[in-house]
Amino acid sequence: MLNNRSVAFIGAGSMAEAMISGIVNTGYLSSNQIIVTNRRNQQRLQDLQEAYGIKGICREELNFDNIDIFILAMKPKDVDSTLNFLSNKLKPNQVILSVAAGIPTNCIECNLPEGQPVVRIMPNTSSMIGESATAICPGKHITEEVLEMVMELLSCLGTVYLIEEEQMDIFTGIAGSGPAYFYYLIEHMEKAGKESGLDTGTIRRISAQILLGAGKMIMQQTDTPAQLREKVTSPNGTTAAGLEELERHGGGRAIMQAVKGAAKRSQEMSSDYQR
Repeated sequence: MLNNRSVAFIGAGSMAEAMISGIVNTGYLSSNQIIVTNRRNQQRLQDLQEAYGIKGICREELNFDNIDIFILAMKPKDVDSTLNFLSNKLKPNQVILSVAAGIPTNCIECNLPEGQPVVRIMPNTSSMIGESATAICPGKHITEEVLEMVMELLSCLGTVYLIEEEQMDIFTGIAGSGPAYFYYLIEHMEKAGKESGLDTGTIRRISAQILLGAGKMIMQQTDTPAQLREKVTSPNGTTAAGLEELERHGGGRAIMQAVKGAAKRSQEMSSDYQR
């Protein structure tokens, strides 16, 4: 379904690069089917072009006749100006995918020609290695055929979840921001290991392997995370002591608040955009 389809990224930041890397590395699209553009940073476009073999051009050079999918990968504050730029140039069958956090599909649809196909998506930066957890929420003008095409494209970035619009904020708090929480955890495991004499490279590899193993256990076992935790926690043992410290210092609550805080910010961004 993606044969001869072309994709244009509007925005060239870290999320755009992660998605470009995932798409190119898995071979779902060839590099000559991908265009990336931004407002002013020509060096960034050149860097992406050299790294992935794609075409990096300024917005004014976009040939709208040759683009099937536009991916809005800019900051939410730049969505309005981007939609103004696109609105009078789009053809009815061109699909808009929006990565912009907190911006509902109906807000995007209202700023585009009537009937324009819009899908809100939320990948994460693990798209770069094909391991993203990506949510998609179709707008009101999406057909089954278009939805199938979008899911096929995004599946090259990892696992795709079709969710309701009202679930997107909490998904953003969990999956969109989630990699940062785990990087933060390993960052502090590194610090603890270094204070006890382990070199940074060793503890980083150890921590990453632990995270990988724990993730695979959850994916492959039927036990809940709580049951898996209990199985490795002997009474009065080292793990119990570590968990007690986590609880004493608010570790569990901090994780929940991180997710809720990110979800709340997504909601706030949606409210700000609609004012």
